[in-house]
Amino acid sequence: MSLEATQAQAPIIELKDVEVVFTTRAGTTLFHRNKITAVHDMNLQLLPGKTIGLVGESGCGKSTTANVLCGLQKVTSGKVLFKGHDVTNRSAKDRMQIGRVVSVVFQDPATALNARMTVFDQLIDPLVVHKIGSREEYKKRTNELIQMVGLPSSVLGALPGQLSGGQRQRVAIARALSLNPDVIIADEPTSALDVSVRAQILNLLSDLKKTLGLSMVFISHDIQTIRYISDEVVVMNHGTIVERGETHSVMSNPQDEYTKILMAAAPSLLHPTEAECQSN
Repeated sequence: MSLEATQAQAPIIELKDVEVVFTTRAGTTLFHRNKITAVHDMNLQLLPGKTIGLVGESGCGKSTTANVLCGLQKVTSGKVLFKGHDVTNRSAKDRMQIGRVVSVVFQDPATALNARMTVFDQLIDPLVVHKIGSREEYKKRTNELIQMVGLPSSVLGALPGQLSGGQRQRVAIARALSLNPDVIIADEPTSALDVSVRAQILNLLSDLKKTLGLSMVFISHDIQTIRYISDEVVVMNHGTIVERGETHSVMSNPQDEYTKILMAAAPSLLHPTEAECQSN
């Protein structure tokens, strides 16, 4: 294998034996607080162009894992590697570098977007922070981004409150793409949307992944949603990985009892329109 091929297959982000422990306010005394292990013995590799689906019920540790991946959460123990470099105890420079490559789409676009900023200002904000481009280049880039997510350029002057939930999530996705990232971390990006809009957003993310060659971490409590967008499924329960593998393999022949429970519950969470994502 050539050096180029080896580098292409090297993980963008890798977690090695990661553990995250939170100290709660509750405890027997001021100096003996209760501790909660949110993530335990986490090993994960995100490869270029691949999508990992993190699935599990609320409180299973999937969002904490996502925060570790994007640099928002420090680990209690273990290692975090970014393109082969140890960034476990990351510096400000490391955080800036990770922010250029890894973008996040949050669950609720109503709270993820600044209610007082126009769509144009929301989209250029990452560019301003990273000091990329001129004012003229901002105009060109915002038009490119808004077209990528299927919105008319007229929305650039609108405030988030003037848009529908689906439109706001498209704006949030456009903002996540502004720096041409290698990775998108999507933390339950469809759960706050109507079911009919949910399928449209899933299709958009799937199309963008293929068009731009993006890697993605897609987080959901619905294993049926995960199956339509992910290459690999990682099932979490109580902070640990209980099952992982290629999506088709896990979905067709689940081994862990918890995975089987998630799959049995999935039909009540899935609307027929979401099934369209598989064929589109």
